[in-house]
Amino acid sequence: MTSDIQTAATVPISNGLFTDDTTTTRCAWCQATPLYRHYHDTEWGFPVADERRLFEKICLEGFQAGLSWLTILNKREAFRNAFANFDAEQVARFDTFDVKRLMGDASIVRHAGKIASTINNAQRVIELRSEFGSLAAFIWRLEPEFLSRPTRITHEAVWAMTTSPASVALSKDLKKRGWTFVGPTTMHAFMQAMGLVNDHLEGCASRQAALALRTTFTPPLWLKGLFTIK
Repeated sequence: MTSDIQTAATVPISNGLFTDDTTTTRCAWCQATPLYRHYHDTEWGFPVADERRLFEKICLEGFQAGLSWLTILNKREAFRNAFANFDAEQVARFDTFDVKRLMGDASIVRHAGKIASTINNAQRVIELRSEFGSLAAFIWRLEPEFLSRPTRITHEAVWAMTTSPASVALSKDLKKRGWTFVGPTTMHAFMQAMGLVNDHLEGCASRQAALALRTTFTPPLWLKGLFTIK
């Protein structure tokens, strides 16, 4: 959640939560706009195994560095149009013409290093498939153990965790494999967003919904050369 926090208050906040005029209580970071609240209510913290969505989020977390997540969220459809809907195979084939096109696209964040990183990381996704079957299998094998998590997910507990042992391990493994813009803080935010951890605060209306979905979710694993399910 580190990159998803929005601190500007528009309504009273208590313990990191706010309640809107429909009496729905949410994590305070999403209060800025209806789009942000929708993202919080339907995506953030809900488990994801879809490779395209996982790759997209890693890329967008990289583009978010130095900016707010809301800025990136507002541009997400433009990013999808610019990067072939984050289809790794297509992005991996981007060439100098595509880089020039992207650097001229005012609807996205035009940063040469981040654009190059996205193309590089797409190529690394394809490499991972030969060993793990999918990006999802690679990512979900590092889901934190339940006992490694705080007993209660409070505002104070979440703010104290800008990284985790799991995000450090994920970052280190990705960097070893040639990925870029995948530091441990960035990977912690990624794991929060993709539901590897549920950091909706106690009292947030979406917390139980995310927990319920996790009970029916089967993370993919790559085991002895066979794509299988936990």
